[in-house]
Amino acid sequence: MSDSQSASAGKNLCAGGFGGMCLIITGHPMDTIKVRLQTQPLPPHGETALYTGFLDCFSKTVRREGVRGLYKGMMAPFIGITPVTAVLFFGYGLGKKLQQQNPEDPLTASQRFVSGMLAGFFSVSIITPAERIKCLLQVQRASGERHFSGALDCLRGVYRCSGIAGIYKGTGLTLARDIPATGVYFLTYEGLKDYLTPRGESVSELSVPRILLAGGTAGIMNWIVAIPADVLKSRFQTAPEGSFPNGFRDVLRELIEQEGIRSLYKGFSAVMIRAFPANAACFLGYEFCIKILHWVSERV
Repeated sequence: MSDSQSASAGKNLCAGGFGGMCLIITGHPMDTIKVRLQTQPLPPHGETALYTGFLDCFSKTVRREGVRGLYKGMMAPFIGITPVTAVLFFGYGLGKKLQQQNPEDPLTASQRFVSGMLAGFFSVSIITPAERIKCLLQVQRASGERHFSGALDCLRGVYRCSGIAGIYKGTGLTLARDIPATGVYFLTYEGLKDYLTPRGESVSELSVPRILLAGGTAGIMNWIVAIPADVLKSRFQTAPEGSFPNGFRDVLRELIEQEGIRSLYKGFSAVMIRAFPANAACFLGYEFCIKILHWVSERV
């Protein structure tokens, strides 16, 4: 979506949801690897870790669980991704409108960043429970213990055990991850679209390869900012009840003391491999859906 292109809230909701579905289908296998690397326990002295890296985790997952193992926990984010990305793109559009006197006014880089941060704030209320369920399902199979049969069973189990607070466990860390990272996300995407648009042409007519390049690069920049908070969030959300009574401070202290500062970038390879194709697919899906909706609305 270009700054000069005005999309209604309804179109943003629909197109954002479709883009999110494209993101999940493309990127979930690498997300499973990321979460398993981030949450694997520190091995006893003299023993090797369960996974030595991205390729080892990938091969062991496929060998033990088949390709379906890479899609563990996908139902929760897939069900939740429509409202999440809908709210994300809605929040970005709202942030732009709040800073513009006229819808056609171009936004500065700082205004795009602020709009993106607002989008990240809005989406957290939906994405936190979806990621809580997703992470629990992703790690249970890796540990060899089967506590939940699926997303709904996991949701019911968490609610019975801890109530709403348990479902929203990790909200603060999700905010710390998504507010700055989403600001960078939209800033990068919109800025690259402008840069890649040939002189004299409209940004709304940008070619598919250039949309993919802008969207994929935005995803990489997003995760460069987000991954330390994401590691803490994954650890905190999958920890047994009663662990880390002081929240993220205990998680951070344990990681640094036991594994060093580099532990904040666990799963980095999986994140980077996933980030480009998944987010390229997301933005391409969004832009495609917006064009279809504009075309339909002009003929109704």
